[in-house]
Amino acid sequence: MKDKATFEEDLKKLQKIVEELASGKITLGESLKKYEEGVKIAQACSQTLAEAQRKVELLMKKDGKFSLEKFDDSDSEEK
Repeated sequence: MKDKATFEEDLKKLQKIVEELASGKITLGESLKKYEEGVKIAQACSQTLAEAQRKVELLMKKDGKFSLEKFDDSDSEEK
């Protein structure tokens, strides 16, 4: 049985598929297969991100109530 790919592995696969599709060097049939594979990988990545968000929300739970704070990364951006 094949192990489930990590999020990072899925992103690399998705990037490779996008590059192959953008190259124009594969047939229409191959393109359709790659597109379908890419959609499945993108859905898996989306699900992984949703699960991670739920875990973060649980970790942020305080006194039995959620205390969600907006993430502000403006300090880390170069100007």
